This record gives sequence, C-alpha cells and structure tokens, in this order.
Amino acid sequence: MSIRLRLTVLYSAILALTLIAFGTMLYITQSQATFDTIQSALERQALEFANRERRYPRHYDTAPAVTLLPGRWTQTRSADGMVIGRTGDLGDTSLPLSNAGLKAVQGGTPWTESAMVDSEPVLIYSAPYTLPDGTVRIVQVAASMAERTQSLQTLQFILITGGGLVIVIAFVMGWVLAGTALGPIHHITQTAQAIGAERNFSRRVQQEGPNDEVRQLAVTFNNMLTELETAYHQVEHALEAQRRFVADASHELRTPLTTLRGNIELLQRNPPIDAKERAEILADTQVEAERLIRLVNQLLTLARADAGRALRHEPVPVKPLIAEVCRQARLLAPQRTITWDNSIGSVVLADPDALKQVLLILIDNALVHTPASAKVCLSTSAVDQRVAIHVQDTGPGIAPDLLPHIFERFYRGDVSRSGGGAGLGLSIAKELAEAQGGALTVQSQVARGSVFTVMLPRAVLAKGNQER
Repeated sequence: MSIRLRLTVLYSAILALTLIAFGTMLYITQSQATFDTIQSALERQALEFANRERRYPRHYDTAPAVTLLPGRWTQTRSADGMVIGRTGDLGDTSLPLSNAGLKAVQGGTPWTESAMVDSEPVLIYSAPYTLPDGTVRIVQVAASMAERTQSLQTLQFILITGGGLVIVIAFVMGWVLAGTALGPIHHITQTAQAIGAERNFSRRVQQEGPNDEVRQLAVTFNNMLTELETAYHQVEHALEAQRRFVADASHELRTPLTTLRGNIELLQRNPPIDAKERAEILADTQVEAERLIRLVNQLLTLARADAGRALRHEPVPVKPLIAEVCRQARLLAPQRTITWDNSIGSVVLADPDALKQVLLILIDNALVHTPASAKVCLSTSAVDQRVAIHVQDTGPGIAPDLLPHIFERFYRGDVSRSGGGAGLGLSIAKELAEAQGGALTVQSQVARGSVFTVMLPRAVLAKGNQER
C-alpha cells in the first residue's frame, strides 16, 4: 500500500469515526430531547386534568359503563386499576397500564411507559390524584410517538447518507491533497531513478515552494548528490590512475625482463659464446637485474603511499640527517661533488626514514640528470614556521613546458635527461613529502640548473634545544 493511499485511508477513517461519534451523540440528544418534550407535555396535561377534577369532582357511572370524558387521549382508573372513564377519541380502546406501573402509581409515584395502541406507538403517562373527599384515582394521558419516530428515522437517514457522502467526498479530496503533497517526493523519486539509470550525478532536484520538510529533503538529497558526484569522480580518477599505473608499470617492467630473457638465451646458446662476450652479457644482466630491483622497490613505495600508510611525525634534527644523506650519496657517487651548507640548524616534524628517502631521491635525480661536472649542493632556510631544505644542481635545467609534469608517475619528457630511470623517483618524493605535512616544489632555469625545495613544519621545542 502506497503512502498516498495510507494517508487517504487514515484521514478518511478519522473523519468517519468523528462523524459516527458526532451523529450518534446528535441522534441520542435529539431522541432524548423529543422524548422529554412529549413527557413534559403529558405531565402538564395530567396535572391540569387532576386540578380540574379536584375543583369540579366528577361522579362516574358504575361498571360496566365507562364515563365519557372531555379532552384528548385521556383515561381515568380507580385506585384498584379499573377503567372508569376515557375521552371519546379512544373509543373502546383502553390505554394499557402494566402491573409494575399500577404498583408504582398505587404507591404514589407517576409512571411513564410506551405501548402500541391501535397499531400506533404511544407514550402513556400515569399519575395518581386525590379528590377532596379522599378518593384516590389514576389519570392516564397519551401522546402519539409516530411523528417522533418518523423524525428520528429521517434524522438517522440524513446522518447515515450525509455522513457516507461526506466520507466519500473527503476520501477523494484526501487522495487529491495527498497526491499534491507527495508530488515533490514523487519528483525526487523519479529524479533518483533517472540519475541511477543515467549515472549522471551532476543532475539536481529542482524544488520550489516554502521551506518545509519536502524542501529540506530536496536540499539534503542535492547535498548527497554533490558528495556522490565528488566521490564518483574521485573513484573514476583513481581507476584511471590505476589503469595508467598498471600500464606504465607493465611497460617499464617489460624492458628489463626482455633484456634478461635475451641474455639468458645467449648464455644458453650451443655452441657457447666466447668468454669475453659472456662476461659482457653477465655484466649487462647484473645491471638490468639491479634496475629491475630498483623499479620494483619504487613501485612498492608508491603502492604504500597510495594505501595511505601513516608516517611518523616526530622532531627530526636537520643537520645530522643531511650529513648522513650526503655521506651515503658520496659513497654511491664518489666521483661527483656533493656539498651542503650547515649554517642553519633546525628541527622539523617529519618521519626520519621518509625524509632521508626524499633527499636521496632528489640527490640521485640531480646526479643522474646532470653532467659529471655539475655540482649538487644542499642548504636549509627558515620560512615563518616552516623549514626549507634545498637541493640545487648546476646542470642544464628543465624546460618551462616540462616543469608542470615532472612529478607525474613514469613521466620522462626530456630524453636527454632521462638517464634510464623509470620516471618514478620525483613522484615518490612528492608523495612522501606531502604525507609528512610538507610540500615539494621546483624552480629551474635552462642552462643554469634546478633547485628542488622540501618544505616541512618546524618542531616547537623547549628553549635551548632548537639548535642541534
């Protein structure tokens, strides 16, 4: 059952119960009021008859004759209940008096009862009265109830017919009003179905009217659509990035694997190749294997970064960390010039292992992409509440059109500067820097060199412990 039908039925049921209660109360009230009116008229008529009899006592004929009385629908009885007089309009018909009524009247209490007289419903009022000589008699007056019964039946018909008609009209009007009230909700439902079918999360519900519950529902639904649209685009971008990542990683892994397979086939050749060529092939295999290992390690690092693994944020002294990084870099490239300016000693909030990896990537990038004569210099500076670590080289620099893309994964725009890398180092360094609450930027001029800057938040330490 729909909400519209439930609301209409509930509204109609409440109205029907209200009409039934009102009609019942009206019918009972009207019935009692008309009864009381007739009874009061009968009481007055009986009292007038008794007063007239007291002033002008009447001598009744002896039985079996019945004295003819003036008036309408009036009858007198003796104290023992025998009919002794009646009005002419009764003819030979006697107004009944039950045994309970006779006993009540004999005890001095008036009695009212209903009876059928000549197939007509009547109300009979019986009351005792005493004549001046002490004789007790009973007077009975009656009134027809046919008109009252007809009026009550007419009222009952009007209440039932009119109430039923009102309920039907109310049901129709309730159905229309419920449809009008639920129309905006139906519109929201249609919009939601269309959005689900079309997958068009940019669509919104257009709701006009007062700022009521339906309007608030539409606003909430639109806000939800905004969140869904953002999440949908994020998922789309993530899936697209994942597809590109898998494609690029497959391409990068294919080259060293193909080289290794070719070298293995050469080593398995029969007759065997000479010793000199074998040594060259083994050296090339070792280089490709090391390249493959580096590439796999870089892919694992990117996978951990994509998984959102939280990094530590602890105070890290910059001086000893840069000194250690330079020492390791000189061991890897003893023929290159690597210097650093240790004039500023600061403490940053970072992960020491991740920060060391970032700096080693930047130094390796400078060594790979610059000539052997180019120098690499590390320095630090303070900028407000942040510390900047600069890695500067004196190489050929980066063209302006390549700068916006150098942090993209697998991007190697300048073949002359590629140095055989996979294009993952700078993207790893950027993601690690941002995961520590920092940033990685670059400034470069062609033929003058490049400067990569790692910005990290400064750690707040007790006074006297800022320099280390």
